[in-house]
Amino acid sequence: MCDKPNIVYFVADQMRADSLAHLGNPASVTPNLDRIVNEGVSFENAYCQNPVCVPSRCSFLTGLYPHTTGHRTMHFLQNEDEPNFLRTMKNIGYEVIWIGRNDIVPGNRSKEPYCDEYYDGIHTEDTKSVVHDKPWTSGFKVKEDVDTSVPGYYSHYVGKISEEQARKPGIGGNDWQCVKSALEYIERKAKQPDSKPFFLYITLTFPHPPYGCEEPWYSMIDRSKVPDPRPSALELDKPSMLKGIATKQNLKIWGEDNMRNLRATYLGMVARFDHQFGMLCDKLKECGLYDDSSIFVFSDHGDYTGDYGIVEKVQNCFDNPVVNVPLLVKPAKQFAVKPRVSKALVELVDLCETVCDMCGVQTEYVQFGKSLLPTLAGNETHKDAVFSEGGRIHGETWAMEKGHKPASPYWPRLSTQESEGPEHTKAVMCRMGNIKYVYRLYEKDELYDLDKDPLELDNRVDDPQYADILTNMKLRMLQFMVETGDIVPDRKDIR
Repeated sequence: MCDKPNIVYFVADQMRADSLAHLGNPASVTPNLDRIVNEGVSFENAYCQNPVCVPSRCSFLTGLYPHTTGHRTMHFLQNEDEPNFLRTMKNIGYEVIWIGRNDIVPGNRSKEPYCDEYYDGIHTEDTKSVVHDKPWTSGFKVKEDVDTSVPGYYSHYVGKISEEQARKPGIGGNDWQCVKSALEYIERKAKQPDSKPFFLYITLTFPHPPYGCEEPWYSMIDRSKVPDPRPSALELDKPSMLKGIATKQNLKIWGEDNMRNLRATYLGMVARFDHQFGMLCDKLKECGLYDDSSIFVFSDHGDYTGDYGIVEKVQNCFDNPVVNVPLLVKPAKQFAVKPRVSKALVELVDLCETVCDMCGVQTEYVQFGKSLLPTLAGNETHKDAVFSEGGRIHGETWAMEKGHKPASPYWPRLSTQESEGPEHTKAVMCRMGNIKYVYRLYEKDELYDLDKDPLELDNRVDDPQYADILTNMKLRMLQFMVETGDIVPDRKDIR
């Protein structure tokens, strides 16, 4: 076996950190993820760099912040010459196996430069060479005859799905096929003990809305233990984006029992993800590859799941439900580790540098992450500040993501993004210690003391007691933007 560790990314879509039992959710059933703290580290204060899919993935698969290369919309994926860590790992000799979600390479480009094999969760064969000649689309078909006045229509709630539904492409079916492809690859790899190490990038769909799953996970969650949602944004000093969505989704008339069932179903989706992670670990152990593999489990971003009276996600808001994500690391046997739940502030942008440190390599470009190896070994001081960002400036109509009519369940969010008022304003979040500050370009900033106000209900930005803290955080944000504003390509062009 090669002395370089195998690398495994097992990635959720829209999973919030507080959906795990070991991070305090009394209704969660996540035994496989919880066991990681016996041999690895779970970072309870891990943050994604953007609260929606494409910009977040373009960040954690490069080690760059979204603003560095302009990724602030679901419709702008990577340019051909942009850095990409999958390609880096392939170029340094790893066998890169990409399974599941894309959201980073445009469909009209082959994935061959980025991986050795690609399995999309629909087809059983390698589809890395398949390209599409049409622009990206969500696949959602507007139904003009839908009655959008029905209470709860904009909840994204589906509930219990059948076993047959769960195995078809759509709600959850892709994930089962992805896991099957991963297990089959591991079995094949185990028969090649002297081959090069692998980077297995498995990126699933759950627990992304619509909220629905099959048995036994649907009924596995004790509804009586599900935490209550945070109060509605309409009752709080919250940004206009949240208020706009809360008004249009109008979930307050849907009822508390329905919302509790939605939140329980979301946790059922998380429990199914946990089960699939257990299948992966069991296969790695069965094939003798577990100890030689560094495993990273995380999510691209979180989900409001009823908090502040809204569901789904938001492009330019940074409450913990959408930016505080799970991050669990089980390092390969050659790396020192102090198993625990860590309170260190970390970012998904740190993943690339951590893997570089583990593999003894360097990216062919400057990146902004910091290796987690010292923190895995026991150091609780990692970064003094973490950041997330999103939104747009006025006039960036291409960042509005237009096209959804009222019959679309995404209409409340996307129609609010189309406003040229303050709603979709560009914004940046900074957390230092237990203080979170959000700079908003076109409306009032936010400041939360997470020690006194863990649910982020009381905006203290105008409180004179926090004036010095606010000044310090603004200066730290300025330093961040200057340091990470761009990267210079490593070339000398002919003039």
